[in-house]
Amino acid sequence: MYLVIVGIAALAGYIIGTLRIEGMDPELFGVLQLPPTAIGMALYGGITVGTLLGVLLVVMIVVSNRYADPDGGS
Repeated sequence: MYLVIVGIAALAGYIIGTLRIEGMDPELFGVLQLPPTAIGMALYGGITVGTLLGVLLVVMIVVSNRYADPDGGS
């Protein structure tokens, strides 16, 4: 499911990039300037959403492993 969501974000970025909207200057995490092309926007969408969802997924796994009841709640 993670890969599907990241793929949809990259596809949406690609579609937005093909529209050539003026003033579109994607910066990856405010550091790396990407070109305002379809590929640049696809990278921006995929990497940004992938990173944000990845961090949330890792936090969820860590919390689940740390606070899960090992004996099933008895």
